[in-house]
Amino acid sequence: MLKLLSASAALVLASCAAFAAPGDSPPASQQSGPGERGGRAPSGLMRYDTNKDGAVDRAEWKAGQEARFRRLDANGDGKLTKEELFARTPGANSVLPTDRQAQRQSTYFLLLDANKDGVVTLAEFMAQGDRNFARCDTNNDGRIDTAECRGALQRRPGER
Repeated sequence: MLKLLSASAALVLASCAAFAAPGDSPPASQQSGPGERGGRAPSGLMRYDTNKDGAVDRAEWKAGQEARFRRLDANGDGKLTKEELFARTPGANSVLPTDRQAQRQSTYFLLLDANKDGVVTLAEFMAQGDRNFARCDTNNDGRIDTAECRGALQRRPGER
């Protein structure tokens, strides 16, 4: 179990850039204007900060995770296959994952697929999202930011 949790944390750190899936981009409503951050849209965790207060609360996180699930669900069947979850976006680096990356992806998929039926439902996806939010919310104020999350992810699962 510890190995599975460690692999999950490593996958989140290594391949999700603060929970960003490859190809995830913020919705148009969350894109920065030309004067903000050099015209760049927020990335990683902060793309979910819809009210631009510098932190992501549980409601923003939940909405962002639900939108992410819908983007990943390429065929719209309400379930994610391993291929959908780790699909490369067109125009992105089309290099196949290394053996280590593929193993981490498999481990992470198994963690998400709680009932082991070979697909990840929205409920399973959101349950992991809730665990990720809780792990990052080290001060238990119901809000997370990049620094708090980065610090939390550098700890082993279960450490506070």
